[in-house]
Amino acid sequence: MAHTLFIDGGAGTTGLEIVDRLEGRNEFELVRLNDAERKDEDCRRAALNFADFAILCLPDDAAREAVAMIDKESGTRVIDASTAHRTAPGWIYGFPELVGENVVAGADRVSNPGCYPTGFLALVAPLVRAKLLPRDWPYTVNAVSGYSGGGKGLIERFEGEGSDIAFRTYGLTMDHKHLAEMKSKAGLKNAPVFAPSVIPGFRGMVVEVPLPVAAMRNAAPPKELREELARYYENAPLVTVHDEDLSELVLHKQAEPSDRLDLYVFADPKGEMARLVAVLDNLGKGASGAAVQSLNLMAGCDPLAGLRI
Repeated sequence: MAHTLFIDGGAGTTGLEIVDRLEGRNEFELVRLNDAERKDEDCRRAALNFADFAILCLPDDAAREAVAMIDKESGTRVIDASTAHRTAPGWIYGFPELVGENVVAGADRVSNPGCYPTGFLALVAPLVRAKLLPRDWPYTVNAVSGYSGGGKGLIERFEGEGSDIAFRTYGLTMDHKHLAEMKSKAGLKNAPVFAPSVIPGFRGMVVEVPLPVAAMRNAAPPKELREELARYYENAPLVTVHDEDLSELVLHKQAEPSDRLDLYVFADPKGEMARLVAVLDNLGKGASGAAVQSLNLMAGCDPLAGLRI
């Protein structure tokens, strides 16, 4: 028998990409509301309590309100794609490669990781756990993303008539909402200095952590950092740790959807400096793909079903 699934906020970019990944699958039956019903609190409440699973593709405050609508006895299991519950008590962080597939599979409340934190944490968290990088270093994160990560408003700014935006940097007040989960889930003493930017490509993301290895106390050489990442993700089918020498990495304006995560460790010949780099689709492993991966685990399905590999 199919599991019932309600996507609250399913008309947005993340929700639409989740539906696309569920196309043709018979494990789930979507609970659908028409335009008027989506704006009716009673209809939403009924759908949230009826469904076996609910995925919230909502702004933070609306996501909290949706969770409050769910009665304890309903048994509805929730995946929240917003920022609202990423560090909240009682919520499992929906990054199976970091927290364990069994942990996600058994959870009733799962919070989707942010897109930028997915790249940062994939690189840094395993190395801090292995004590190959110090937890008290003042890390910096440089990142660029496709404009789809900003939702309909930012998409309109980049695609709207007369738009001439070539580059957008933001988070200049140093209070980006992703900082809390980056610090917490990596086990760091301090939040990193985070410099996010947006480019005129629809999807795709590069997240970089530069490391002055020779100046860092208790930091392993770049070769050991790459070897540890390769060991850690050896059995993670969505994550590839690359070993080849490259002269550049590029994002394409019209890239195909992907739920993969590609990791690199670049270094100078003496091993005194390193650049840890993650490449992913901000709408894939950074959003919709991550939600479907968690949904698959929670429903007892093939973890990779519906994903773009």
